[in-house]
Amino acid sequence: MKKVYVFEKNKLALKFLKDFFKGSREYSARFYTDEGKLKALKKGCHALILGAPDYAEKINLSEIQCPLIATVLDVTKGMRSIIKHNIESYLIYPFHKDDLEYKLRSVYEKRGWIEKLYTEKKDLEAIADITYHISSSLNPKEVLFFVVKRLSSIINVTRCSVLSIGVGEHTHATVVSSFEDPKIKDIKLDLKKYPEIRKALRIKKTVIVKDAMTDPIMKPIREIIKPIGIKSIVVIPVIFRDEVIGSLFLRTSRAGHIFTDREIKLCSAIAKASATALYNAFLFEKLSTEKAKLEKLAITDFLTGVYNIRYLYHRLDEEFSRSQRYNSPLSCIMFDIDYFKAVNDTYGHRIGDIVLREFAQLIKRHTRKSDVFARYGGEEFILLLSHTSLRGAVSEGKRLSRVVKEHRFKEIGDKRLTVSMGVSSCPHKRIKTQDDLITFADSALFEAKNKGRDKVVVFK
Repeated sequence: MKKVYVFEKNKLALKFLKDFFKGSREYSARFYTDEGKLKALKKGCHALILGAPDYAEKINLSEIQCPLIATVLDVTKGMRSIIKHNIESYLIYPFHKDDLEYKLRSVYEKRGWIEKLYTEKKDLEAIADITYHISSSLNPKEVLFFVVKRLSSIINVTRCSVLSIGVGEHTHATVVSSFEDPKIKDIKLDLKKYPEIRKALRIKKTVIVKDAMTDPIMKPIREIIKPIGIKSIVVIPVIFRDEVIGSLFLRTSRAGHIFTDREIKLCSAIAKASATALYNAFLFEKLSTEKAKLEKLAITDFLTGVYNIRYLYHRLDEEFSRSQRYNSPLSCIMFDIDYFKAVNDTYGHRIGDIVLREFAQLIKRHTRKSDVFARYGGEEFILLLSHTSLRGAVSEGKRLSRVVKEHRFKEIGDKRLTVSMGVSSCPHKRIKTQDDLITFADSALFEAKNKGRDKVVVFK
């Protein structure tokens, strides 16, 4: 029943109002005569009838948020007061039941319109807020979490998450964002347990399960979800230009009561508002990934997967300048695989390329991340060691030589490889440029080969 509060002292008006509300099945009236209680009124009533328009001064209208109806006995004085306090509905003596009935229905309708407008305003503000925030981010994870977090703050839901389903996938879905925690991700769902998601995936349209206990689509899993208390579910494909973006689905569920039409519309509007931003974010991420791949390709030797000579010289300039500026040691080791031509002649160039890659990756695994290991040409490689003295470089060269000797290369069976190495290091009185560092390491390598290979020789 609709609650009505009445503040009335006049006996004629009080009798009329009590007669009107007595036995009413639509309204429940509570009568007051103490003006002191006017200020204590809170939300909870649907309408407030005041025995005098001046009572409006004693009410905190923003607190009770309900329409007013004033009773007027003296038309001249009363109408001035009504205009003064901006009261739209009033009853003029002599009172009539039909008039009061009409006034009550009018204020209720007006209140309903105001509430609807207020709700729609909040929804539009929410959509605008989401659109603004997600459009300002090019990180898909941030966009997805903001969507579910904001939606869950507007609508009381048990679960709110975004799912990703691979193209052609019909068995599993992955939770990529959930409103409970931005760290929750990559949780796999068995689609056998989610018939509503399977249907949304199939028809690419919103699927609404108003009552999970009676909807035929939920019959296979009804007994499973019954203890959880899930009442209503909405699954909305996130679509951009008639395509489901990466098969993303916004899924919300609620216990206790069903989703209203307004809430479903809001979910759909947010999904639509998110689509463009998500598409841009995914596109940006894809472009960033492709850019990173291209950048990596630009500095990587295509055969061995280690740095190429262009990147080596770029880093050599940086490291040599830093060494000169701070007087810190910088060492260079030049490698050459001994008798590698025999590998190519015996097993063929294709096997030779595989062995060369395996060798490069072996050395890379056994060096520091701060070191620069690059292919110099053919079967020659260079290792730049920052903050490493000549003694440290020789020790590192001997260690890597043992690593190569002990390694069994898959494609050449029991045949073992060895390497010759030339080492140079600065500060050194004859090393004045970065090219000198390479030249002298090359000279030392040439000496190592002349001395019978499988040696680490230092430029002196």
